[in-house]
Amino acid sequence: MAKITATSVPTPDASPGDLRRRGSVRRLATIAMLAVSLALPAPAEAQNFLDSLFGQRATGSVTPASTQTLAPGAPGGERPWSGESGSSGHPEMTADAIRAATAQFPACIARLWPEAARRGVSRESFHRYTAGLTPELRLMDLMDAQPEFTKAFWDYLDLLVSDARIKRGREILAQNAATFAAVEKAYGVDRTIVAAIWGVESNFGTQIGDRSVLRSTATLACVGRRQSYFRDEFLAALEILHRGDVVPEHLMGSWAGAFGPTQFMPTSFKRFAVDFDGDGRRDVVDSLPDMIASTANNLKKDGWEAGKTWGYEVVVPQGFNYLMADSSRWLTMQEWTRLGLARANGKPFPRPADKAYLLVPAGRRGPAFLMLGNFRAIMKYNPAEAYAMAIGHLADRMRGDGPIVQPWPRDERVLTSAERYELQTHLVRRGFDIGGEPTGRIGPKSRTAIKRYQQAAGLTPDGFASATLLDQLRSR
Repeated sequence: MAKITATSVPTPDASPGDLRRRGSVRRLATIAMLAVSLALPAPAEAQNFLDSLFGQRATGSVTPASTQTLAPGAPGGERPWSGESGSSGHPEMTADAIRAATAQFPACIARLWPEAARRGVSRESFHRYTAGLTPELRLMDLMDAQPEFTKAFWDYLDLLVSDARIKRGREILAQNAATFAAVEKAYGVDRTIVAAIWGVESNFGTQIGDRSVLRSTATLACVGRRQSYFRDEFLAALEILHRGDVVPEHLMGSWAGAFGPTQFMPTSFKRFAVDFDGDGRRDVVDSLPDMIASTANNLKKDGWEAGKTWGYEVVVPQGFNYLMADSSRWLTMQEWTRLGLARANGKPFPRPADKAYLLVPAGRRGPAFLMLGNFRAIMKYNPAEAYAMAIGHLADRMRGDGPIVQPWPRDERVLTSAERYELQTHLVRRGFDIGGEPTGRIGPKSRTAIKRYQQAAGLTPDGFASATLLDQLRSR
């Protein structure tokens, strides 16, 4: 069985000890030992729990971050929660809401036992992995600072599609050519796309995260704005540990619970992980064949079409109707050509019958792209257009294609999460549908709402959430 080790994916500036730290993975942090039961904690127990977390009586005031100390038993390097409300403006991300949810953390975990039992987790396993489990409130600061949603599109691509990453990706593909070939034959997924996910998710295994997946998902299942989503992730993490696919000390990952070199969420692991090396375990952390094949299987089951690309950079003609740039409007390449679109590199579209939609992530002042079905398959891996673009573009660059041709509007000021939340709130108040409640994330539904507002206001309907647009919404 091929193992993923620190020396298998080195980087020029990192030592083996910096890369994986497999032999010294941080143990699960325990701030106070709490016996998980099926009953709600008594008020005094809940107060003692809060005292152990915050080092004070829990009141309406917040201890400044500079004076907060770690509770007994916490890892020495763990940073405390800032004590501030999240930047998204979501009601469950206010400081008071976070503290209130924290007080109920033991009871929240205990209430999940019946569902864990229905999933086949034994009571012994449940208590073994949840006894002493405490929330890491630092995650509340990280939840509203995801780069896919807070960085400018171009800054995100600059960061992830670097010359060093392109070079390392080509080396990875060459070093593991036999495994990539076998996986590509089995699943029909382009090997450069799988390698690009590896590169973007963890810089080829050098940045997989060192947080306990169980603790992270438990925290987010009980505190913050996405509890329903993370409850499923927490329960799936318990299943992984109960079945022994990944050993507990290696189930370490990102703040959100993604683990392994290609960063599987626990529920994705359940659905897509495969035992490609035949050792009886689905190990996406330490088995390179399992990791590569599981990633390819994920894309295949999410709709990847063999032999096709993810998209093309295109030039949009003057006077183009940007209302056509809509993820629900799929036309053939031949139809887009008739509307005046052409590939930015001057080459013809190889398959005129392929269907795609037009994406203009920076509005009329930035480059444009025709996105095929495979782009949506990548987005199912991570539902952020900037992420999917980085994957596709890095794969192209590793294959030998050139950089994006058209310039980005780098002079544009990027809206903060709070400003994006405010922009969505203004749109909703004016009757424009953003596809749900404001979140601070500008996705396809929000762009459609922006376009409809721009059209009604006599502006070019390109769907770009600019600072100028926000100022207009504030003043009208």
